[in-house]
Formats: sequence, C-alpha cells, structure tokens
Amino acid sequence: MADNQNPHTQGNYDPAGSTQMFRAFVDETPSGGRQAASAAAGSSGPRVGVIVGVLAAVAVVAAVVWLALA
Repeated sequence: MADNQNPHTQGNYDPAGSTQMFRAFVDETPSGGRQAASAAAGSSGPRVGVIVGVLAAVAVVAAVVWLALA
C-alpha cells in the first residue's frame, strides 16, 4: 500500500507550505506590550536617522571646504 500522506516520498514536496506556516506564525499578534513599544520606537526612528545623516553631510562638506581653504 502506498504512503499517500508523506509528500516527501512522492517527489512533489511543496516548500511554500512551510513558508506559509512560518508567515502565519510571524503574523500572529504577540501578547503583552511589545507592539506598543515597537510602535513608539518606530515613529521617531526615521526622523532621527535623517537628522544624523544631514549633520554628518554638513560636517563632511565643512571639512572639505576647510581643507581646500587652508
């Protein structure tokens, strides 16, 4: 009698099935306050990164100008 329940023996294993199960696991809402903490950190994160990037670019331009004039 053939084993029809095990897809590995038939050669038609669908790896997307395990991917779908993993995505369902990840999409589950966590219990506790992890969502609130990550939402609060995520709202100010990009703004801080942009400010730091602009300040770094201004510092580099200022250093190049200072070296060119010195």
